[in-house]
Amino acid sequence: MEHLIEFGVFFGKVVVVFVFIAGLAILLVALAARNKLKPDFQIDDINAKLDDLGDMLSGVVLDKKALKELEKKNKEKDAAKKAAEKAAEKAAEEAADKGDGKVAAVVTPQIFVLRFEGDVEASQVEQLRDEITAVLTVAKAGDEVLVVIESPGGTVHGYGLAAAQLLRLKKAGVRVVASVDKVAASGGYMMACTADKILSAPFAIIGSIGVIAQVPNFNRLLKKYDVDYEEISAGEYKRTVSVLGEITEKGRAKFREQIEDTHTLFKDFVLQNRPQVQLSNVATGEYWFGVRAKELNLVDELMTSDEYLMSRHETARMFSLKIEPKKTFAEKISEVMSRAAVSAFTKIVERAQTPPKL
Repeated sequence: MEHLIEFGVFFGKVVVVFVFIAGLAILLVALAARNKLKPDFQIDDINAKLDDLGDMLSGVVLDKKALKELEKKNKEKDAAKKAAEKAAEKAAEEAADKGDGKVAAVVTPQIFVLRFEGDVEASQVEQLRDEITAVLTVAKAGDEVLVVIESPGGTVHGYGLAAAQLLRLKKAGVRVVASVDKVAASGGYMMACTADKILSAPFAIIGSIGVIAQVPNFNRLLKKYDVDYEEISAGEYKRTVSVLGEITEKGRAKFREQIEDTHTLFKDFVLQNRPQVQLSNVATGEYWFGVRAKELNLVDELMTSDEYLMSRHETARMFSLKIEPKKTFAEKISEVMSRAAVSAFTKIVERAQTPPKL
């Protein structure tokens, strides 16, 4: 009898575990199916967010009388804004009926906020491409894109494509404002310089208009251990420098020539988009904090992205746009583990070092 009871308990545990695993699998499948149907397009109304923050704080700090007065003023302001929009629409309809081809000015322009957090490969360029395409389908005369850039730079082709995406907006007649809160160096600045206006936080890192290439070479190590390595190529400069092959003076000179040519293209691009800069002063590979960057005409105004959005709160409708690529469950797990590992490593490094203090 005792054996039967033990078997029954064991069998019950097995069933519970099986049901749990089956339920988890069903849940994952359902989530995967839902993710396929769910659009990865996220839009946030920045005006509404700012209004909500203000309303919450006003409800706490103001007395009833002051709160009623504020609500009355807000209603009057909203009514005036709606009246202005209707007047603009009516003017546009009248212009269309007359057939004079005139386009009424947009009373309330729209600002679309995009964020680019660049890695070495500029992998977010795919996301940026889709976001800009979405903006171009709805943008009208007077609309604007604020792109918040945070990047220390990376590959030439990756950031060249990212900068080209921003130029699509300018070619379509959409005003572009670049905002740098932390860093836009090298490829990051290549993107920023395409904007009609560049904003920078006072201590954001700006510049680094230069090119660098680092190639480790293990040829002498291979020779030391009598390891043969052959590299067969067609074309005199198919491979100028190599990780395992011997680097010749001719190959090294050609590689340096290619680096210099890339730097020349970078400088020409900056000058084309920001003719007010003095290249001899800024194209040295150095970087500057925002305050100094403004003196060098690398940026136009010292202001954070938050400050800029607050300043446009009353004059524009503002939307934050984000299109995230769909990820598999395995990719999400890998990303979480990677972030945890990076976080742990960063904490170890921070504890081992004594950072400078102001």
